[in-house]
Amino acid sequence: MEISSEYFFEYVKWVIEMKKKVLTLILLISVIVLSSTNIYGFSLNDVDGTNLPGSAQTSVDNFGQGIISIIATVGSIISVVVLVALGIKYMMGSVEEKADYKKSLLPYVIGACILFGASTIAGIIYNIAINL
Repeated sequence: MEISSEYFFEYVKWVIEMKKKVLTLILLISVIVLSSTNIYGFSLNDVDGTNLPGSAQTSVDNFGQGIISIIATVGSIISVVVLVALGIKYMMGSVEEKADYKKSLLPYVIGACILFGASTIAGIIYNIAINL
């Protein structure tokens, strides 16, 4: 049984395309996992008792943590709502509309990763600045 070179090259192109998609998916999942991990900070002020409740340092800590949690919460809500809307439009759309929604899904995923990554990076910067 002989396979024509045309089919072979089509298969090779398909394999390369699938490898790219799998690598992109693995990268996306690792970015999401890494950006959703908790960061814990510890400083010597916590040990020697200079960071007492009610001090200016504690109020700044609470304010910064509140801002970061608000950004992360609002971003999560917005991203879920947009994902649901895109999903409903995808299910109800025609073939051409489905192709358009697939194209608009990539910027959505990138934006969601940037949002979650930005809130995580802001938390890291906040923890570093507080411990200086």
